[in-house]
Amino acid sequence: MTAMKIEMNDVEYVTETTVTIRGSRRRTTVPKVIVDKLAIKDKDRLRWMLLKDKTILITKVSR
Repeated sequence: MTAMKIEMNDVEYVTETTVTIRGSRRRTTVPKVIVDKLAIKDKDRLRWMLLKDKTILITKVSR
């Protein structure tokens, strides 16, 4: 597997959010900028991918 390279010119937005874990319920907040840019609505699905180097990629799933 080759290393993933990300060009900074390709990055539009970077931020951090907090994960909330209460019992079996896990929550994270999607920043408003990302919700607006991707037009995320209630019931939309996000795909989470964990890479071996501990990188997480999150993409909106097309309907």
